[in-house]
Amino acid sequence: MKKILFYCFLVTGLTIHGQENLTYQKPSKEILELATAPLAPSIRIDSKGENMVFLYRSNFKSIATLSETEMRLGGLRINPKTNISSRERYYNHLKVRVGRKSLESDVSGLPTNPRFSNFSWSPNQEKMAFTNTTSNGVELWVLDIATKSAKKITNDNLNANTGNPFYWFKDNASLLIKVLPKTRQDLIDTKTAVPTGPTISESEAGVMAQNRTYQDLLKNKTDEHNFEQLVTSELHKVDLNGKESSWMASDMYSDISFSPDGNYIMVETIKKPFSYLVPYSRFPSATKIYDTNAKLIKNILEVPLIEDLPQGFMAVRTGMRNLSWRDDQPATLVWAEALDQGDPAVEVDFRDEIFQQKAPFSDQPTSLLKTINRYAGIEWGNETTAIAFDRWWNTRNTKAYIFNPSNNKLKPEIIYDRNYQDVYSNPGNPVTSRNEYGRYTLNINRNKIFLIGDGYTENGKFPFVDEFDLNTKKTTRLYQSSLKDKIEDIAMAIDINKGEILVRVESKNEYPNYYVRNIKKRMAPVPLTLFENPFKSIQDVHKEIIKYKRYDGLELTGTLYLPTDYEPGKKCPMVMWAYPREYKDKSSAGQSTSNSNEFTYPSYGSPIFWITKGYVVLDDASFPIVGEGDEEPNDTFIKQLVGNAKAAIDAVDDLGYIDRNKVAVGGHSYGAFMTANLLSHSNLFAAGIARSGAYNRTLTPFGFQSEERNYWEAPEIYYNMSPFMHADTMKTPLLLIHGEADNNSGTYPLQSERYFNALKGLGAPVRLVMLPKESHGYAAEESILHLLWEQDQWLEKHVKNRKVEE
Repeated sequence: MKKILFYCFLVTGLTIHGQENLTYQKPSKEILELATAPLAPSIRIDSKGENMVFLYRSNFKSIATLSETEMRLGGLRINPKTNISSRERYYNHLKVRVGRKSLESDVSGLPTNPRFSNFSWSPNQEKMAFTNTTSNGVELWVLDIATKSAKKITNDNLNANTGNPFYWFKDNASLLIKVLPKTRQDLIDTKTAVPTGPTISESEAGVMAQNRTYQDLLKNKTDEHNFEQLVTSELHKVDLNGKESSWMASDMYSDISFSPDGNYIMVETIKKPFSYLVPYSRFPSATKIYDTNAKLIKNILEVPLIEDLPQGFMAVRTGMRNLSWRDDQPATLVWAEALDQGDPAVEVDFRDEIFQQKAPFSDQPTSLLKTINRYAGIEWGNETTAIAFDRWWNTRNTKAYIFNPSNNKLKPEIIYDRNYQDVYSNPGNPVTSRNEYGRYTLNINRNKIFLIGDGYTENGKFPFVDEFDLNTKKTTRLYQSSLKDKIEDIAMAIDINKGEILVRVESKNEYPNYYVRNIKKRMAPVPLTLFENPFKSIQDVHKEIIKYKRYDGLELTGTLYLPTDYEPGKKCPMVMWAYPREYKDKSSAGQSTSNSNEFTYPSYGSPIFWITKGYVVLDDASFPIVGEGDEEPNDTFIKQLVGNAKAAIDAVDDLGYIDRNKVAVGGHSYGAFMTANLLSHSNLFAAGIARSGAYNRTLTPFGFQSEERNYWEAPEIYYNMSPFMHADTMKTPLLLIHGEADNNSGTYPLQSERYFNALKGLGAPVRLVMLPKESHGYAAEESILHLLWEQDQWLEKHVKNRKVEE
């Protein structure tokens, strides 16, 4: 199908059939002012809560930036000229604050027209390394916190195509960097390359490879050549004066990790054969351990091509996986191995076994423990105490085990066994602190640890700090937020033994700011930031969390906003925005994490803009899809979807705020899929907005979203849930929007194009907007402002000014 910019431009009193190349538009003043309000900086704060780096960036990229050369290979999107992700989001200014009570200052020595990314503290946190992308490549820079100055360390020849291109040595004075190899061959233009033969893929009988519909995969030998050239690097060592020396010859380096003591380096490289079915993360790989002089210590692991995993979200490959360093020891490797052949369908008492091996990695590995579910990580403490976690998708179950890493004869003790979707019962996460190696390990004080939790309850969010006794396994609450007109989040523990924590406080009209709170002393929190509200035009808007019930008694919620000029008694049009989520029990599905005290932030994808245009907005409306016991959530997807929507409209209508004949529904990605289904299977809405969705599930035959069954196991589910299959029943105006370069698994642009063709062919009122160069999320200013204009025009025509006889 021919790519075009915009279809079916509708003008009052005139319908233009076919297509029109329309230039980028901007929304009305009310929306434009909100969309272009300046962003507050992101911050990086050291572990002591003393020094801070402020990172500033623009709201948007430009369409010109998105139009730079891009190659899509093996799941990567690369700018082959600059050798960094073509989708990188850059910062353009830095400031530093030294000490809690000082003010932030500009950094001296920074380049002009900067594009900063890849920020990383030095091991002692006295410096911060980062990259600057020029028009020709990636440079390494280092910021000195104390002097508030930065300097360039290398030329723009770093290779960031597989992620972070540098790693700190333990001496704080040198870094290991990925550098473009001198032997790199020229890239081949895929558009002009002359094929040497057909591209052939083959599958052996009985070998199943039920992979999701990945995008940006390799397609032919030319792609293979270009991929190899772009991900190949040399490893060099460079000091802070820019003195550079070769460290290791060129290879396809994917991941590098220093041991806690800095004496060993784990290096992973990509190997051949490449695949046309899966991204590079599942290509063959080799993992080796070296010392700091690049001397090979041991070949740890070789992984073959992974194209044929068993079915299911909890499927894993066999052999060693999840290699990492034990944070509380100088140089000890830890990994998991499946005890069920990596197949969730195999019934076993334990799914995984965890092993460790100390440097110099010559002794036999030692078993640490076995997990009932799939291994999900370890928080290390000391020689006798660590906490392991596991997880199982199908039951939404997670467990935490306290175990003794030095004695595997002692049975691990399960300290919690819970549904991870049950947010009200979440016990919190263990508090960690930096040890002598600069790694974060359990903060153990008098055989007690600490837990920080979000504190979600039926009445709101009240974060807490608990003390957990490792001997008695009893919990004592040390602190719980009591704020009712604001929200307090505990960002991190600064020094939990002294009671110091870093908190973020916000309200619906107060921008989030950071404070140091001492939970042991009765004193006011000390402010660290003073960011102002950039959205003052909507700071006094009426906002509340409404609760209502679905047809089966399931409690639902939504965040309700009234128009900025709302007049009591007036019946307004409404925009409802949502995203379906799957649950295995009604109890968890009925819980809410929404809070009316959350800061009102109109991000580009939000419907909040339309409170300035006279609309009631119901944002983040609950759309749970529940399947208890042997029933899967999607078995009754449509019934529950429509039930959620009707309950939401009824609730707001009962409050007297809306004209229920003028309600729009919208969503992004799976929310777009939801929108199309609601318009196909109900007459609840005046119009819909569906962004970057998938509408024909037979095009994603090996599962989608939370559906593990393939098409041939549940064809009726795939058929019934596909709006494309019911295009003949869809008569409600639908605005389809999609990025032409969508890279999300399953949401190919083809999904929107084919759905539009079906609806148009059947006479449905539909408009398709294809945003050039945009991916699954949109980035360019031109695209986003036009997106807001399109949505505004659609709502004005089909909702606010809707004639009931439509």
